[in-house]
Amino acid sequence: MWWKFLNAVRRGEHKLSPVTWLTAIAAVIYTLVPVDLIPELFFGPVGLVDDLGFWGVVVMLATREKNAWEVQQRRGARVVDV
Repeated sequence: MWWKFLNAVRRGEHKLSPVTWLTAIAAVIYTLVPVDLIPELFFGPVGLVDDLGFWGVVVMLATREKNAWEVQQRRGARVVDV
């Protein structure tokens, strides 16, 4: 069902909330930028915990968006404007 949801977002049939977009963009930037709350250089694998936590929030928000989309699909709505 994720594939259908992502295609609906890509086609504009479902609009993601700005919070979801901002969190996803921030997670990408935070993962790529070398500045870290818990640096991997000093703490090894433990330093990945903050990165994984950020991505966990992104997954949680995306799952909430997908569930809302599924409810709208069951109700027969075409476009969801958040």
